[in-house]
Amino acid sequence: MENYFKKYPTSDGFFGKYGGAYLPPQLIEQFQKITEAYMTISKSHHFISELRNIRKHYQGRPTPVYFASRLSELVGGSRIYLKREDLNHMGAHKLNHTMGEGLLAKYLGKKKLIAETGAGQHGVAVATAAAHFGLEAEIHMGEVDIKKEYPNVIRMKLLGAKVVPVTHGAKTLKEAVDSAFDAYLKNPEEMLFAIGSVVGPHPYPMLVRDFQRVVGIEAREQFFEMTGELPDNLVACVGGGSNAMGLFSAFLEDDSKIFGVEPAGKSFKSGEHAATLTYGKEGIIHGFNTYLLQNDKGEPAEVYSIASGLDYPGVGPEHAFLKDKGRINYVTASDKETLDAFYTLSRVEGIIPALESAHAVAYAMKLARETQYESILVNLSGRGDKDIDFIVDNYGFGDKQ
Repeated sequence: MENYFKKYPTSDGFFGKYGGAYLPPQLIEQFQKITEAYMTISKSHHFISELRNIRKHYQGRPTPVYFASRLSELVGGSRIYLKREDLNHMGAHKLNHTMGEGLLAKYLGKKKLIAETGAGQHGVAVATAAAHFGLEAEIHMGEVDIKKEYPNVIRMKLLGAKVVPVTHGAKTLKEAVDSAFDAYLKNPEEMLFAIGSVVGPHPYPMLVRDFQRVVGIEAREQFFEMTGELPDNLVACVGGGSNAMGLFSAFLEDDSKIFGVEPAGKSFKSGEHAATLTYGKEGIIHGFNTYLLQNDKGEPAEVYSIASGLDYPGVGPEHAFLKDKGRINYVTASDKETLDAFYTLSRVEGIIPALESAHAVAYAMKLARETQYESILVNLSGRGDKDIDFIVDNYGFGDKQ
């Protein structure tokens, strides 16, 4: 793994032909400062010690790996294990990188964190980091997602963050990123853009991946201790792709099969899914080159997912690179399959997953049925508190009242 991480990304932020930093002139110097600061403090004993202390005593890490015995028995075939990132402080993997971004902001002398959010989980994590480090927080969120994920909006506001509704376009994640970038452009000296996934201009795909690597490092050690071997299969949902890279990064040079699960949504018609790596083609979005769902004009296409955190037309450049190399298999789960997994995990294991994570659970259930005597490790990237009002209002309680 050491050679891989030293080689990718390159010094200018590329994973093969994907990545880079396509920036307006006024941001070039700022992003160079961010890169230099990160490369400096990420090697610092004091920074590493402080981040480890935060993870242990504030976040509650390590999160456990759990054998889902009743789910495995129900679906038959192979054994399903869950890396319980839903037990991380604030209920998702997002705090793994926002606490690192908060430390970076303090080092750079910034006064404010600015960010986008879809499902609201990244927004909550940014607001949490800002409160912890004594910084201001401004979170841009599409009006559609504000209504859909309102419990997380309340949490952001309780944590002291300013929530900015985004009212243009589809009013979801892509527009929230646009809005946050526009606001950041007006005052980059005082703010750090706390990007919420392994996307954006260099150094963010590297920076967020590195902070999320703790998931895979823990999981690899925990799984081996539990079973005496490494998992046969790894499964995680992919929108931007941070939780997936967090898990997958520790296993890239092993024999484990790796599956990134994209949202198939309602159908594979344009505008009814967000399966970027399955149906996209090369393009530039938000300052980096990657796979991109595009319309006839070559612009980012409208996308859809029942899970607001996966509702993005692009994907992290490292995922694009690993797809082309054939190391990761990118598959899909539909809304219907996701809802079935959501209800099933809730009732069978007493774990209510985020709709994003339920995509991974859905594919793991399918994979378990298709294989025998194998192990499947799923990154359960978040808990479903934020989704329960939306699900009950629109889908009820499933087939069992």
